[in-house]
Amino acid sequence: MTRTACLGRCGVLALTSVVGVWLGLATAQAEDAKKADIEALKKSLAKYEDYTAAVRDLYLSTVGCVYYSGEKIPGSMEYPKGAMGIHFVNVPSVGQKLDPMKPNVLIYEPTKKGLKLVGVEWLVPLTPDVKEVPTLFGQKFMGPMEGHYPLIPREFVHYDLHAWLFRDNPNGMFSPTNPNVKCSKADFPMLEKPTKMMPGPM
Repeated sequence: MTRTACLGRCGVLALTSVVGVWLGLATAQAEDAKKADIEALKKSLAKYEDYTAAVRDLYLSTVGCVYYSGEKIPGSMEYPKGAMGIHFVNVPSVGQKLDPMKPNVLIYEPTKKGLKLVGVEWLVPLTPDVKEVPTLFGQKFMGPMEGHYPLIPREFVHYDLHAWLFRDNPNGMFSPTNPNVKCSKADFPMLEKPTKMMPGPM
């Protein structure tokens, strides 16, 4: 191998190493930024550990506790086995500009000691203005899907993203269901309904 060829090859290898380190640092910085945003979000929502504070801020309960068995039904959304809990929906915020610091839904788990805040959800209605799948915190929303009947009308076709900020989830923070959340302590019916997948933007 000639000296010139060696220098050229070594230069390429060195450049590749530099680019690899730079990409690694950029990825780490992005992850740190995301973690910081999530921690800020958790702090801003701490007051809603008292569900009456949520009600005062117009988060209204859909009453039923949502649970999925994990059964796969053709044409329906596929959810891992687990619960989605009791949803408190801030209806005025639905359809407004997506705000990472103001989720449209607060999720509570019924316990013997009352309702416990375990997660949140963002909703984006499917409208002609929605040209692509929404994203937050580097996560793509699920959907589009029909509303979770009977809690939400089927006609409410939407995208959604869950975040289990206050309860560990073995399926990941942004999984739609959480097997660590239970509906068994609810004083009202547990709802287990398939949700139909709908066609999205072209």
